[in-house]
Amino acid sequence: MQVFKFGGASVKDANGIKNLAKVLQTVGYKNTLVVVSAMGKTTNALEVVVDNYFNRKEYLKSALQEVIKFHNNILLDLFENESHPIFKKVNTLFRELDDILRTNKSPDYNFVYDQITCFGELVSTKIISAYLDSINISTHWIDARTQIKTDSYYRRANVNWEETQHNISSNFENSILNITQGFLGSDANNFTTTLGREGSDYTAAIYAYCLNAKSVTIWKDVPGVLNADPRYFDNAQLLHQISYEEAIELAFYGASVIHPKTLQPLQRKEIPLYVKSFLNPKNEGTRVGKGITLQPDIPCFIVKKELVLISLSSLDFSYIVEDNISEIFQLLHTHKMKVDVIQNSAISFSVCIDNIFNNLEQLLQHLKAKFKVTCHKNVSLYTIRHYNNEVLKKLEEDKRVLLKQLTQEIVQIVTK
Repeated sequence: MQVFKFGGASVKDANGIKNLAKVLQTVGYKNTLVVVSAMGKTTNALEVVVDNYFNRKEYLKSALQEVIKFHNNILLDLFENESHPIFKKVNTLFRELDDILRTNKSPDYNFVYDQITCFGELVSTKIISAYLDSINISTHWIDARTQIKTDSYYRRANVNWEETQHNISSNFENSILNITQGFLGSDANNFTTTLGREGSDYTAAIYAYCLNAKSVTIWKDVPGVLNADPRYFDNAQLLHQISYEEAIELAFYGASVIHPKTLQPLQRKEIPLYVKSFLNPKNEGTRVGKGITLQPDIPCFIVKKELVLISLSSLDFSYIVEDNISEIFQLLHTHKMKVDVIQNSAISFSVCIDNIFNNLEQLLQHLKAKFKVTCHKNVSLYTIRHYNNEVLKKLEEDKRVLLKQLTQEIVQIVTK
């Protein structure tokens, strides 16, 4: 069994879906599971639907219609006959989505978010499965929510591995091409949960672990794992082979090519991960596996934008010690902040966070009750692994550095 994952960029339109089929025909799809994300920027569009549902009801209908229109245009490009059953199947899914918006009683934003955004993956996999069937690539469509079981931590759910292992191993078709959704699971009450933004890579790893797959391949619009994001850095270089440990470090610090949780289940069973280009499927790409060392002397650059830097100091110049730090971290946990960098001195504490759940203002109110607080919004965090003085100096040019932290292998810089 091999597991393929195709992200939103690879299926952003009808041509992308046709290219997915060509990739499968080129590299083979025997004993294969394909994990697919929502098409293009659909998750972003559904996030607008959720936001309008809570804050701008007058725009809700138009936001939903934009999502429906986007998918209908793809359907019309893929299928000549509008009487094809897929049109009815997709329409049924969107009616189900509309029903949820009309009948929901929960005031919990995160719960509603998961019940709504899941339709991006459900619709994309239905369309892709139908298209592959239409060109004589037989598929078996799987609702990932029936197999991947989680807790009820909506928008960033944790996997119940024992139950998930049982569900997957006892309900899986090996004979034909299987297609399922990334990003999705369900809790004990069968409500939809999501595994965190960009969580489709993690889904692929979950299935690979439970199926004892021979490999996982993530198909991207880049040739493999690069030492820098080409959107922000010139002359990015391909890393042909890297170890699990190096890939985990890069993912942890924010390298967008691999989801941070993806490597851990693969490493436990020594399942190799390949990152390849869906534009050039015969190219080798990057192999992540056991016993591989990073190519020498190649600094790796990672940038995360739109973060928040909070600097705290004691009101009476007393030391910030264990009790204070424990309280700060409890507040960060309570408000679901993802911590990227921390730095402290005798009377100060700084933390760079990702305000994923939009709880920043509530957090600041609690902190201001006990500390002097300085908050910098929309900062950028640059991380360099295997840095040297030359690349560090170049990175700092023309930037206002708010925080800088160095270790032997890693430097992190927060800039405004």
